[in-house]
Amino acid sequence: MSTLGERIRKLRKQQKMTLEALAGTELTKGMLSLIENNKANPSMESLNYIAGRLDVDMTSLLEEVSNLELREILEKAEILFSTNYEDLTTEHEQLIELVKPYVPKLIQGYEAARLLEMYSRCLAFTNNSDSEHLLKRVAVMYEQLNLTTKRADIGTSLAVIPYRKHQYQKSLDILLGERAKLEANPLWIDPLSRLDYDYLEATLYFAVGKYEEAIQVMEKAIQYSNKHKIFKQVDNLYRLAAAQAMMAEDEIKKEYYLNKLLAYSEFADDEDSKIFTYYAAIHYLTSYKKRYVEADHLFNTLSIKGINKKLFTPFFLLERGKILYGLGQYEQAIDKLQEVVIPDVLHHPIDLSIFYEKDAYIALCYLELGQQDKAMKAVQVAFDNISKMPDTPYKKYIEEIYKKVWSPHHN
Repeated sequence: MSTLGERIRKLRKQQKMTLEALAGTELTKGMLSLIENNKANPSMESLNYIAGRLDVDMTSLLEEVSNLELREILEKAEILFSTNYEDLTTEHEQLIELVKPYVPKLIQGYEAARLLEMYSRCLAFTNNSDSEHLLKRVAVMYEQLNLTTKRADIGTSLAVIPYRKHQYQKSLDILLGERAKLEANPLWIDPLSRLDYDYLEATLYFAVGKYEEAIQVMEKAIQYSNKHKIFKQVDNLYRLAAAQAMMAEDEIKKEYYLNKLLAYSEFADDEDSKIFTYYAAIHYLTSYKKRYVEADHLFNTLSIKGINKKLFTPFFLLERGKILYGLGQYEQAIDKLQEVVIPDVLHHPIDLSIFYEKDAYIALCYLELGQQDKAMKAVQVAFDNISKMPDTPYKKYIEEIYKKVWSPHHN
């Protein structure tokens, strides 16, 4: 943070004034130089004179953090915060270091609230316990500014904190509480925020195993989105609906939502949505239909090899390992499956359950190779991981493989 002298010098240079020009008739160049170098403290009369020459309010010079300085920090922070996941390296840590010295001074005003919001969210990414109470402080600041939409965003952020710690019921309770506060405000009519809440609510209902409630919220959100031609979250809602249809083995609904998602991807030029449709088609053949030859053909037909996405690559790597198992290439399958690492941004129990199948498939491969001990160790990992997850076809399959591997027939 800048000193009084540094703020005076910065404003002077921004206005392209020389020391002589700023000193004018009331100060000497030497005295002004001492003030700018923090070697002399100006009197209130001199400070008022300097502020007048710079055409700023004197209070802005006295503020330890000026609005101008905050705006400059905000610009840098926004660039760091908006980094795409694919390009993300140390941007969150950089933002924390940038904003941290200013945190005690971020008390009021939009710039202060936005900086504190981004700082708090980055802390949440690093599982820092300070993020929650800082976000609550931001919520109050946005309320004071009557920024209802920004206030709504804080509600979802507060719910995501326990979600990242896999405290799904707590996350849902917070979200429902935040939503109730917003809906009690007759001025809250923002449809974009509504869809954010709908999507997260449906996601969390799925996370705690309340599938009927999840489907109701999800379908209402899709209807609302289509009726009002609002496309925010529609891609995520279609993905969610397609995944639910897969788990229910409802091929008609699955195809319907995947086709809707594909159409959206072409309309919005959204590569991620198109990639998901590729993945979903292959995943359905492996995890649900066990039609590995078809999955292999589809894997090789689609442009999978050209997909180099940080988020999607582990999903396709997992599918390739499952396909190799189905083709009887057990050693290659083990090598491929052992390369799979769960992306650090995945926290939903259904996503995690998909990846927990990895060790079950490794166990099946070892079983086919006659390596019973290794098979038992691998399936035990899968079983332990899935035990805390809600009931899904993935959990059922892992439990079946566990019984198969530990069956006396294989001892």
